[in-house]
Parts: sequence; structure tokens; C-alpha cells
Amino acid sequence: MLESFQAGGPVMYPILVCSIVALAVLLERMWSLRRSAIVPYGFCVEILALLRAGRWDDALVACRKRPAAIARVVEAAIEARRYGRTRISERVEEAGRREAAEMERFVPVLATIATVSPLFGLLGTVGGIILTFRAIGEGGMGDMNKVGAGISVALNTTFFGIAVSIPAVIGEKFVLARVDRLTLDLEEVASEALDLLAEPEKTL
Repeated sequence: MLESFQAGGPVMYPILVCSIVALAVLLERMWSLRRSAIVPYGFCVEILALLRAGRWDDALVACRKRPAAIARVVEAAIEARRYGRTRISERVEEAGRREAAEMERFVPVLATIATVSPLFGLLGTVGGIILTFRAIGEGGMGDMNKVGAGISVALNTTFFGIAVSIPAVIGEKFVLARVDRLTLDLEEVASEALDLLAEPEKTL
């Protein structure tokens, strides 16, 4: 593998950087998008129970103590409860958009790497072909070492470029799918919290 990397020439280094960044982003997103960090089940049960009981202050304290996305959304809803359902809904949507944006953080990096890596591979391929034809022009087909070196550059950069791009594409789709699932769960709990907080308004 090391020999193949070295045979690819200078273009292999940006491809290597792309692979390292893609792996780091994927691992970071997998850690950040844990269910316990977004919509922890136990906390959701607790906070909804407090809201049903009308214990607004206790619910607010619980939200501020929990570093989870749903806690921040419900906190925004509780703080706006005195202004009526419309205002609560606006605050929930605003907080939800912020959390969704946070969940999708760094995903464009994966998309960029998925696009750029094969281009680096193509650049290396073109460079390898140029070296091959230059070797043929200078020494004919007799100098197979130089011809082989050019072909090696072309093939190795193409291989590694695609090898980095495929996992980056899969990783991007995986992260986006997880964001979608967690967003749906977030919206479900937030919607129930909204209904509970707006109940006093209905009884007036």
C-alpha cells in the first residue's frame, strides 16, 4: 500500500488529506448525532410529564441542565408560553431550525470531499499520461521504466481518488439519513410540548 501511495506522486498527498478529513468528520458526526445527545428518551418522558403537571419552572430548570437538542427547543417553548400558541410555535420552529443546522454541520465537507477526491485522481491520471508520453517521446518504447512510472501514477491516483470518494458519499448519505430520523423525533416531542404549553390558552 505504501509503495502504491508513493508511486502515485505528489497528487496523492491531497487525496490523503481528503481521506483523513472525511474520516474525522464522519466520526465526529456519529458521536454528535447520538440519540442521547439529541432526543434522549428518559429526558423526553420526564419533561413531558412536568409539562402535563403544569410545573413550568421545574421543566425549565430540567431543560437548562440537559445539554440536548430537545432540551433547548422545549426551553424556548416554555419561555414563550405566556405569549400564546402562535408565539410558542414560532419559537419552537426557530429553535428547531438552529438544531437542525447544527446536526447538519460538516456534512457539506463530506460532499465536497466526495466530489473533489476523484478530481484529484483525474488530475493525477492526466499527469501520469503526460509523463508516459514524454517518456515515449524521449526514449521510445524501449525505456519501459519511465513509461511504467507514468502509467503507475495514472492508475494509482485514479484508484485512491475513487477509493476516498466512495466512503465519503456513503458517509454523507448515512449522516443525512440519521439527521432526518432525529429531526422527526425532535419535531414529534416538540409538537407534543407545544400542545401542552398551549392548553391554558385554550381554556380561556
